[in-house]
Amino acid sequence: MLIDSHCHLDFPCFDYDRQNVIEKCSGLGIDTIVVPGTEASSWQNIIALSRQFTALKPAFGLHPYFLAGFEESHLDELVVYLDKYKSTVVAVGEIGLDRAISVDISLQKRVFERQLDIAHEADLPVIIHHRRSHNDIIKTLKHLKFSGGGIIHAFSGSLHEALTYQDLGFKLGVGGLITYPRGQKTRKVVGQVPLDLLVLETDAPDMPVFGQQGKRNTPENIPMILAELASLREESADVIALQCRQNVLAVLQNITTV
Repeated sequence: MLIDSHCHLDFPCFDYDRQNVIEKCSGLGIDTIVVPGTEASSWQNIIALSRQFTALKPAFGLHPYFLAGFEESHLDELVVYLDKYKSTVVAVGEIGLDRAISVDISLQKRVFERQLDIAHEADLPVIIHHRRSHNDIIKTLKHLKFSGGGIIHAFSGSLHEALTYQDLGFKLGVGGLITYPRGQKTRKVVGQVPLDLLVLETDAPDMPVFGQQGKRNTPENIPMILAELASLREESADVIALQCRQNVLAVLQNITTV
């Protein structure tokens, strides 16, 4: 069975066919979908959906994209949510740093660091968003001595960065980028690193696979990403699928095998 370790199935673009998408995923062998939060206002809906659909596993976090509406009280709310739903939440996320957006980087760093502290206090892993920020993120993780591990979402860094994250207790999210000819650097890295470092993800509805540019991405594309990953490695798709599943179970909380 397959896990999509990063999918925003709570977004409104899935409101009209969410159940159908989940049923199709089940038919494809995808039985678990991690749904990271992006802003405080999204968390309650994610919990409601995870109660409606057992395949969905919730995470709560403040994404750098959405900090324009940030209020200090959101960090207090995060603490409350993590405690209230501690038997359900799988990670603190999606959090991180993005130097490709206009949101003030000092605000991003402050919120990111505070969320790492909150995750540490809650004994939870984190799901980290990055863009042009690997050095910042690695420096912050080391400075705070964060030991909770987690997933580096949509990894696109160097082999050295990949192995550094491994040393810090993280797995690397592998998604649609590897299906693109322009993704040669990432394709090469995911073909070289130890298999126990990788997890599968879609980031749906964003980051569509090659050939579906401009269309809504969906967790149904996990088998396509798996097939592409298998073409870059020596292991079979079945071996990769099993190991990637075990990698998610090893790093996130409250996901049990079936």
